[in-house]
Amino acid sequence: MTNLTLVSFPLCPYVQRGAIALAEKRQSFERIDIDLANKPDWFKAISPLGKVPLLQVGDAVLFESAVILEYLDDTVEPKLHPADPLKRADHRAWMEFGSTILNDIGGFYSAPDEQIFETKRQLLRDRFARLETRVKADPWFDGEAFSLVDTVFAPVFRYFDTFDEIADFEILADKPKIALWRKALAERASVKGAVKADYPILLRQFIAKRNSHLSKLLMRTHQAA
Repeated sequence: MTNLTLVSFPLCPYVQRGAIALAEKRQSFERIDIDLANKPDWFKAISPLGKVPLLQVGDAVLFESAVILEYLDDTVEPKLHPADPLKRADHRAWMEFGSTILNDIGGFYSAPDEQIFETKRQLLRDRFARLETRVKADPWFDGEAFSLVDTVFAPVFRYFDTFDEIADFEILADKPKIALWRKALAERASVKGAVKADYPILLRQFIAKRNSHLSKLLMRTHQAA
């Protein structure tokens, strides 16, 4: 395959999807981190939306994580999508559900006051309650085969490693299949390798700067420690 370069930002969950998929496929690639607050000119020239991830395939550039995952699954073995068209469509739908949850998480950590925060917290509880009815967790989303849906949800659960250190928000409480799935994903080599060792520190710093209800709870936790 042509040389691949994944253009990245250290905290981006959408980048992690691509990194996990590439690792699962044992495909070598170069990873370049940029500062989204100070985007280099070369990045702005090749990124139509000014966002990461980008996947450079030789002289070509792909953007949007879902497109990147589909391209990788079309071109690099092993396949991470089911072969059956109906199952494949179902997986794509749940990948979109994962993207919706990421948006909800953004609302959760950005909520400016306790009332909005509680609304966002309850919304996440409801989302994961719905997911609990679908996931098989045996050990992966749909059984024994690791799939692209798993690459989407691994970065989702990584947020909760930090959230759980701030307080018990009970978003994932009473969801035994999700608990098993989350644990299996956290132990997967491709998932561990999708971020650098300083990811938890960077995420806490990111939350602290939000001037949100969660950032205030984080500061209280820090002061009490």
